[in-house]
Amino acid sequence: MAANRQTARSRMKFILTTHNVTLTEAIEQHILDCLDKLEHIDRWLIDARVSIEKDHTGKAPDKTFKCGMRLGVRGNDLFAEDKNADLYAAIDAATKKLEQQLRQKHSKAKAKKHKIASRLKEKARSEAE
Repeated sequence: MAANRQTARSRMKFILTTHNVTLTEAIEQHILDCLDKLEHIDRWLIDARVSIEKDHTGKAPDKTFKCGMRLGVRGNDLFAEDKNADLYAAIDAATKKLEQQLRQKHSKAKAKKHKIASRLKEKARSEAE
């Protein structure tokens, strides 16, 4: 089952796919709430692709649900995946991993901006002398 819609508060494209999981309004709303948190960090998100799966093999009963999230951003896409016995916990863990990646990307860009500005300021100072 796949859901494809744009979130009401943003222009970000949202694609949700499930495998062996019945999609309920509560699950979809929880995912949208998590994506809103990520969008608060970086408002330039292009799209979000979320896949939810349930493993029926029974090999790892403590990790039956898997949630994978791919965020389309400028540059390389960000991806996080987590497995857990609880679906909501898997969604939250994948969201937390993406949040860390977004914050790291933001910090790196900010440091680069400051580095360039510092070089320009130093260059202007040396030319004035």
